[in-house]
Amino acid sequence: MNKSEPVTFFIIEGLKDKYLILFAIFLAIYVLILGGNCMIIYLVRTDPKLNSPMYFFLHNLSFCDIVYTSSTIPNMLSGFLVEVKTISKAGCFAQMYVFLSLAVTGRGLLTVMAFDRYLAICNPLRYSSIMTKKVCYLLIVSAWVFGLFIPFTSLIIALPLPFCGPNVIKHIFCDHTSLVRLACTDTSRNNVISLTFALFAIISTFLLILTSYILIGKNIHKMGPAEQFKAAATCVSHLIVVCISYVSAACVYISYRVATFDPDVRLIIAVLYSVLTPLLNPFIYSLRNKELQDAMKRAFCRCSTASKMVRKTVPSVVS
Repeated sequence: MNKSEPVTFFIIEGLKDKYLILFAIFLAIYVLILGGNCMIIYLVRTDPKLNSPMYFFLHNLSFCDIVYTSSTIPNMLSGFLVEVKTISKAGCFAQMYVFLSLAVTGRGLLTVMAFDRYLAICNPLRYSSIMTKKVCYLLIVSAWVFGLFIPFTSLIIALPLPFCGPNVIKHIFCDHTSLVRLACTDTSRNNVISLTFALFAIISTFLLILTSYILIGKNIHKMGPAEQFKAAATCVSHLIVVCISYVSAACVYISYRVATFDPDVRLIIAVLYSVLTPLLNPFIYSLRNKELQDAMKRAFCRCSTASKMVRKTVPSVVS
């Protein structure tokens, strides 16, 4: 591209090698993400026994994961089917912002869920009076606003950057670091600001979650064995998801800050980061949560009963 001409589109080079097996794997992962998270949303919205703040927050986390992966995976899949994968400048910035925003929102929702577990275990008698419907909605809105705000500054200061070539993004989607690196000017200010906001989002939510679990641990320590097991069981699924989420984020951060990291390895880490938590969330919560398992059985029974009723009401055709 002529360097005197402004860039109007970008080429996603992370998918330059097209392998049918990779397309099939990512398609299967995306279907599992959609199926698993849609299942949780359906169960929470239709089963009266799941009408509690914990499942309301889980419902929002599943919705966030669906939108989060849908901002990158369909575009990534299309890259396997075309010779050169391009994306408009506006589309690239939009994808970058949505991806970052929902990544932060997911951590905000995990923080809200940790606070919910803290109240349920440490203040069980006041739980219902504190965690009212109004408070639940306020916490959810706060998590989403937090996610929308954190990457907004990075977007605003990146939009005026001049892009005059090259226009090849060495990534599977438009991530902030790979995009800003292509600007034809000094981007040190952009890097510092974006890193500051990213670290603030990760560290602040992690510390709040850690504080919640320290207080939960102290309270559980005072309980009897049976109560300890019951209280710990309600936290295990969330704790596993938190560990996976923050460990994968730390791996991505380290891969970008270590210059000796192989670009292909960095790309694989980025892919795992973008799909791992949304993929595992439904399975972790379903396998570790008896109430969700019972809700799935009830939903299956309802579907079976409805299917039998339909077959009975449809008149047989006599040839």
